[in-house]
Amino acid sequence: MPAGFGVFWGRLEWVRSWAVIEVEMDMKIVSVANMRLHWAAKARLTKTQRQKTRNALAAVAQSFGVEVLPVTVVLTRVAPRRLDGDNLQSGFKAVRDGVADWLGVDDGSSLVDWQYCQRSGGPNVYKVEIEVIT
Repeated sequence: MPAGFGVFWGRLEWVRSWAVIEVEMDMKIVSVANMRLHWAAKARLTKTQRQKTRNALAAVAQSFGVEVLPVTVVLTRVAPRRLDGDNLQSGFKAVRDGVADWLGVDDGSSLVDWQYCQRSGGPNVYKVEIEVIT
């Protein structure tokens, strides 16, 4: 397990001609639009989430990249309470950037289909699940 990850789990599975990469990380996704943080604290949070995401995906599949595009990326937030749709997307911005960094594309590329989900995880359970499907 890479240093600084806390609880981390991932796997790469090839099924016929497509691959599924699944990564689960301890990470609390909150609505940054509603947070009243100093700009430096917000920048530090964003940088940490982006790096953690990129490093977790790289630990599971180093050589996964542009040659497998287009892909579908499913980002799932696990937390005690739900966020509404726009707050869910804004909360995942740094994670989305980390996935795009790992893929080697811009996060606005038409080669990546982004999907957002959330589910209840019980009290004090905060996780992020990432699925990359080719």
